[in-house]
Amino acid sequence: MSDLKATVQETTAGFHIEGYEKIEYDFTFLDGIFDHQNAQLAGCYERWGRCLAIMDLNIFNIYGQQMQKYFNHHGLDLKIHKTMIGEKAKSIETFLNIVDSMTEFGIIRKEPVLVVGGGLVTDVAGFACAAYRRNSNYIRIPTTVIGLIDASVSIKVAVNYGNYKNRLGAYHAPMHTFLDFTFLKTLPEAQVRNGFAELIKISSCAHLPTFDLLDEYCERIIATKFGRTDDPSGEVKKAADTINRDGIHEMLKLETPNLHEIGLDRVIAYGHTWSPLHELTPEVPLRHGHAISIDMAYSATLANMRGLLSDEEHRRLLSLFSRAGLSMDHELFNEEILDKATQAILKTRDGKQRFAVPNPLGSCTFLNDVTNEDLFEALRRHKALMKSYPREGAGVEAYVDASDTGYTLNDKPIEDTMNGHANGTATNGLSKGPSNGVPSGLQEVMVNGYPNGYRN
Repeated sequence: MSDLKATVQETTAGFHIEGYEKIEYDFTFLDGIFDHQNAQLAGCYERWGRCLAIMDLNIFNIYGQQMQKYFNHHGLDLKIHKTMIGEKAKSIETFLNIVDSMTEFGIIRKEPVLVVGGGLVTDVAGFACAAYRRNSNYIRIPTTVIGLIDASVSIKVAVNYGNYKNRLGAYHAPMHTFLDFTFLKTLPEAQVRNGFAELIKISSCAHLPTFDLLDEYCERIIATKFGRTDDPSGEVKKAADTINRDGIHEMLKLETPNLHEIGLDRVIAYGHTWSPLHELTPEVPLRHGHAISIDMAYSATLANMRGLLSDEEHRRLLSLFSRAGLSMDHELFNEEILDKATQAILKTRDGKQRFAVPNPLGSCTFLNDVTNEDLFEALRRHKALMKSYPREGAGVEAYVDASDTGYTLNDKPIEDTMNGHANGTATNGLSKGPSNGVPSGLQEVMVNGYPNGYRN
């Protein structure tokens, strides 16, 4: 939540206003958010006696009944707007469908919307809350590794517009974020690996102890989904919980003084120099974690070439990417992409390169004097190095599937089919509990050979 304190002073020519925005919000680690014995979430809605939830359909299919029982147990009316938001559906149309449901529900000024899903869902629903009456409250429950580790830290909310990623958006803090890592039990391994890249990002540039734990437990963390499955001794869970808490804390320490991104030298921009362009370059786009891993691995080679990262540290970092099954190279990651992406990022970074690189491992520096010749030489060296790694630096399950890119049913946006919206008008956009089911055509799309129709 935020509040503005401001003063006004009369000047000779008119008036001068000076204001400061107070932003406050909380994070709570809580395994079993929908366990009726955990009353923290219910306590957020006691005042209103009801809750409107914007919920990813995949999560609804698995946890919808448990969630309904939780709210029933606490005497709260629950209404659910089901959504499926991939990059193609991260749109104004999806945004408006959520707004329609907020209108039909009759959201009261300070009543918080509950947003349950991955980073794309929290982005779009958060933007709807930012725009609705110019400022509506919301509470986040992220359900993917990227959502828990990365998207939950930021107060940025947005939708894509045209061919531009996150072109329309706002800075809008939630009231509260609940971090429940038990959601990872049902997350496919490909998505666990996808989010693992974000932990490598923050640890390799800002927190060496976390990197050391990732290095020690890499394969076991991915295989056991952060210790939430097949971990009888609890050893992996204990390590993973330390990694998660310290990683999130480190990102918060870096981002909190710069929530509106006024400062452009950003440590967490490591891996985000060339990846914004390269991620969408292949015919089937790369998953975000794989795109930033290519960027990070190449950046590490550039840092090593400049003597900022020792040979031992360089090998250690590349080895971790490889062991995690993350991409370090791609045939379309070439000189043309490097040049185009560099020119594009200069506009975002106010004319400076601000290439974030490890120096040494566990800390960061920013490069502003890299020539194209330097970039191309580092690329040649990097591709030569990749020949000695498994898969020659290619990632495992590196490309997006339908869950990443968004859905249509009978050539209509999935939102319209699920929530009865047509031309921006909600006809029956709200469902109470999972008993209402899912349209049969949509169920066919969701099942598609996967248990519980879950592929995310």
